[in-house]
Amino acid sequence: MKHIGYLLLFIVVVFSCQKEKKEEKAAVPEVKEEKKEAPVVREFGYVLQNFNVVKDTVKPGDSFGAIMDAHGVTRAKVFEITNTIKDTFNVARIQAGKPYMLLKSKDTSANAQVFVYQNNKIDYTVIDFRDSIIAQKRKKPVKLVEKSASGTISSSLMQTFDDLDLNFLVAYNMADIYAWTIDFTRLQAGDRFKVIYTEKFIDDTIPAGIDQIKASYFEHRSKPIYAFRFQDDSINGGVDYFDHEANNLRRAFLRAPVKFSRISSRYNLKRRIKYYGNKIRPHRGTDFAAPIGTPILATADGIVTKSERRGGNGKYVKIRHNATYDTQYLHMSRQAVKVGEYVRQGDVIGYIGMTGNTSGPHVCYRFWKNGKEVDPFKQDLPSSKPLADSLRPAFFNHIEPLKTELDSILFKPKEIL
Repeated sequence: MKHIGYLLLFIVVVFSCQKEKKEEKAAVPEVKEEKKEAPVVREFGYVLQNFNVVKDTVKPGDSFGAIMDAHGVTRAKVFEITNTIKDTFNVARIQAGKPYMLLKSKDTSANAQVFVYQNNKIDYTVIDFRDSIIAQKRKKPVKLVEKSASGTISSSLMQTFDDLDLNFLVAYNMADIYAWTIDFTRLQAGDRFKVIYTEKFIDDTIPAGIDQIKASYFEHRSKPIYAFRFQDDSINGGVDYFDHEANNLRRAFLRAPVKFSRISSRYNLKRRIKYYGNKIRPHRGTDFAAPIGTPILATADGIVTKSERRGGNGKYVKIRHNATYDTQYLHMSRQAVKVGEYVRQGDVIGYIGMTGNTSGPHVCYRFWKNGKEVDPFKQDLPSSKPLADSLRPAFFNHIEPLKTELDSILFKPKEIL
């Protein structure tokens, strides 16, 4: 009887606990998970969720019509689009390798409605043909970020930038700035530089090129050369680079007709060649070696007086700069200018080749003064226009903080190169 009593008590306790658990469970309100909406994705001004999106690149041999045809756009519609937008966008100029995006309707018809062609990282063209046909040239928002860098030359400027994982476009810009004052084919180990520049970014993270070099310092053969960007009203409102004493870095002539090349043979009137029995065969030019197809630049403004092929010179161009100076560029693979054309300093006039008498790809640069061939590196070449006196106070105010910032930049130690 006693055992039966314990059993009944146990059963009562168990059922009581289960009832309490059920009541507790019932008392807890049921939480419903809210469905999270997908984030809105915008690109080129369109909400991509509203379309079926096709992204691709223009293939070799592709045309605007072929791309449209592949996505169901009729020839009549393509003709209408092409004719309507011709003043804004020439569809014949789309290039292989350029990315494009096609937006199509999300219904069963999947009609193509918008075509976006990316000219480059920043510029793009939108052709919207949903209702009426509209074409617009647009730009992606660009963020400018100021950066600084420094380094010590190991072998060449480009190699040093590569070693330091710096943007090589900065090196190209620096080469342009110092093109008149530094011979980049003769840099020495131990030369060093500092630079302040602004870089362009799209969507905060995608590099889109260099905006400008604001200030730089280059120490070449222990000689320091500052360069500060400044708008000079005396040059039609243009921008130039001046040193810390307001001297224009630009000269009437570039020091070399090819960027980042090396001098393989210098001007030498007493040169002896084994092939000719060690006889003296004067070399009246300076040879700049570079790969075939490398652009050759006019070293100064002038009129093209010759663009032809002749004997050992091969294909060449000759430019008359003024009553005193002429320059000549030999052994081109092809010329890019014709007789009578006016060229500006830095314009591409041809491309490195091996035409005529030559053992390797290079340009033989010849420099004429008063009708006589001379060594360009031994000439006291004229400078460009100086900074106007009226602008000097503004210039010195402008460069003061830049110079302070530039001087505070430490050089990278050699051991990291």
